[in-house]
Amino acid sequence: MATTGSNGRGGKSQGETRAPGVKDVAALAGVSLGTVSNVLNRPDRVNVQTKARVEAAMAELGFVRNESARQLRAGRSNALAYIMLDASNPFFTDVAHGIELAAEAHDLSLFTCNSSNRAERETVYLSRLEEQRVQGILITPVNPDAEALDELPWRGTPVVIVDRTRSANTHCSVAVDDVLGGELAVSHLIELGHDHIAYIGGPNTLGQVRDRRRGAQKALADAGLGPDNLIDITTDALTVEEGRKAGERIAGRPASNRPTSAFCANDMLALGLLQQCVALRMAVPDDLAIVGYDDIDFAAAAAVPLTSVRQPRRELGRRAAELLLAETTDPSHEHEQVVFTPELVVRGSTRM
Repeated sequence: MATTGSNGRGGKSQGETRAPGVKDVAALAGVSLGTVSNVLNRPDRVNVQTKARVEAAMAELGFVRNESARQLRAGRSNALAYIMLDASNPFFTDVAHGIELAAEAHDLSLFTCNSSNRAERETVYLSRLEEQRVQGILITPVNPDAEALDELPWRGTPVVIVDRTRSANTHCSVAVDDVLGGELAVSHLIELGHDHIAYIGGPNTLGQVRDRRRGAQKALADAGLGPDNLIDITTDALTVEEGRKAGERIAGRPASNRPTSAFCANDMLALGLLQQCVALRMAVPDDLAIVGYDDIDFAAAAAVPLTSVRQPRRELGRRAAELLLAETTDPSHEHEQVVFTPELVVRGSTRM
């Protein structure tokens, strides 16, 4: 006669694959289902000896709480989500770190998603996160005025905009004054004596690219210089590779019409530009002074330390998460639009 062997965990057979449940725990500990539920959810209601017996049974069975089922019954999960624009850019991972710290402080998990600057991918993530019943969504959107961002709060999922602003104050948002940031960058270059300044950034559909250029134009106007003193070098993306291409374009211009300095719309572009200058044996800052934007950690660690406009990256994320948490507890709260002030950090790429 065939025999069934025990695996030493509450008598489960070797062929059984079902995960142990609360009924198994209750049976092994000799208590009611209600007692097991109290140990899991209201341990203060259970005496010490009974609690220890239930916990021992859980350990022996290898019981793992089904948190998904509990959250489904509660109507929402213990998680926030952040849809970042570009995971390859350290700026956004730093923002995510700030969000994560705030989530941890409230005993919440954080889901991170990467839209890769693609609207259709962003839409898919918004739908999936809503299905998962996350407490709320933080997003650096491709289009801050997209209708989908209005629909989610209406259906019960709060949304906070990160590193962007909306044309209407319909959402909480956290951003940096990018016009001022552009002004700080170009004013610094003008003070160093530069009057042929390249602005490297794109695509122009991005609000930050437009705002930082507006700040550059304002600095020129305030210094009595005309729009022709700003040489636009438009890129397809805000990446290191596009920065290298911009360097090739600058080097290919006639010496009489070549900029002596460049303001890049982010540090990734600036680092690519710096790499290309090194490859072409263009001295930085003697042949070309460079200012970046964001002040990611790599900026200070570059071969020529990069002057950059600093954004409070982690603080952006932390503050955005706090606004989202406030909205989850009080849906009728008044929306806040928080705008941080950028700071110019001067390093070797402009210091003469």
